[in-house]
Amino acid sequence: MKRHSITLRSAAALILSATVAISLTACSPGASGGDSARTTDSTQTVTFRLWDDVAASAYEDSFAEFTEQNPSIKVDVEVVPWANYWDRLPLDISSGDMADVYLVNSSNFAQYADNGDLLNVSAELGTDHDEWQQSVVDIYTRDGSLWGVPQLWDSIGLFYNKDMVEKAGVDVNDLTWAPEAGDGDTLLAAAQALTVDSAGNNAASADFDSSNIDVYGFNAQADLQAIYRPFLAQAGAQFQDDDNQFAFASDAGVAAFTYLVDMVNTYHVAPSAADTNTNADITRDMFVQGKLALYQSGPYNLKTIAESASNINWGLAPLVSGPEGRISTVHGVSAVGNAATKNKEATVKVLEWLGSEEGQLPLAEEGVSFPAVVSAQDAFVKYWADRDVDVSVFIDAAEGTTAAPPVGTAVNAGFNAASPLLADLFLGKTDIAKGLAAAQAAGNAAME
Repeated sequence: MKRHSITLRSAAALILSATVAISLTACSPGASGGDSARTTDSTQTVTFRLWDDVAASAYEDSFAEFTEQNPSIKVDVEVVPWANYWDRLPLDISSGDMADVYLVNSSNFAQYADNGDLLNVSAELGTDHDEWQQSVVDIYTRDGSLWGVPQLWDSIGLFYNKDMVEKAGVDVNDLTWAPEAGDGDTLLAAAQALTVDSAGNNAASADFDSSNIDVYGFNAQADLQAIYRPFLAQAGAQFQDDDNQFAFASDAGVAAFTYLVDMVNTYHVAPSAADTNTNADITRDMFVQGKLALYQSGPYNLKTIAESASNINWGLAPLVSGPEGRISTVHGVSAVGNAATKNKEATVKVLEWLGSEEGQLPLAEEGVSFPAVVSAQDAFVKYWADRDVDVSVFIDAAEGTTAAPPVGTAVNAGFNAASPLLADLFLGKTDIAKGLAAAQAAGNAAME
């Protein structure tokens, strides 16, 4: 799922996605996904679209087994990059060129369900299927029906550099923030102890040189899924109200954003927004390079970190807590069926496979992400346990108090209008209260 949009990507959002099948077809923005459910004399072809290839080998293995069991159906996968995915989606649906099955996130499915563009999963698959992660089911349930087959889910935890934490004497299991770093706050002091300049002075030292920082303490940045959505919830602020209108410009919202922005611009314990606003993954890269001590993120970054952080000793801890406790964002990605498919029977069979334990086991066994089929999740835990990584912090976060991802028929348009203004706040040049109010107003206007 890809992050930094409203997603699971997160790298997040979802962030995570998946690809491919028996044949992997990379589509350029100008390529057409037409000829859905193509039929030859002996084989029907169902197309499956997604936005990333992080899980390419897992889906390839999954669909290979599917075709082994269903020789008359082949699955072709179209990979449309995240940058083009959501722009192409409505155009291809309108033109009839959309894939038979495609991945969506929470902010981009409701309008298509309401417009009659999606197969009704409740009606087509019924209740006779493997158990799915309830939080993902809830996200994609609308007007009493389920509109997507849950695929992946993620929550938020804290990646940390064990050597740096030990040297600084930081307890990563007891990190809490409080407005203005007041009573009970332990996060700022920890981030100061972990932030070190080129001369070896930490950010709490009078000799600290904020213009020459070698290691930063924490990734305070404009990351919806991993950073400011949890901080808003932990402050007691709403992101959206009961009518799906943005409502983050409250006193509690100001407190959350002020804390994060101060980490960047007042205390210099987080990288500059001039860098993180243009490359949201730069903090992940800094972490694996040993230039960031604490990196709050989700399991969508596990494989990248595990494969890239060969020179650091890292571990996982619970995400930081706040005034209202330890509240994580929980998000999920689903596979939806195109209501205009030319081969509904084969498309439904592919959806059934994608919602089965057998269909999702490759995602778990290859350590891609938590699969939404509950019975397949132990395989994901085992994959990482075999590599001495305990992923239970993500399970605990998902089972605790959680914050819902953005939802609504027009929320993607709203977030696209609000997010640049929210990102600008991290530059430290805008009054937080006025900036939040402007972002909220812009977002709500775009959703009208």
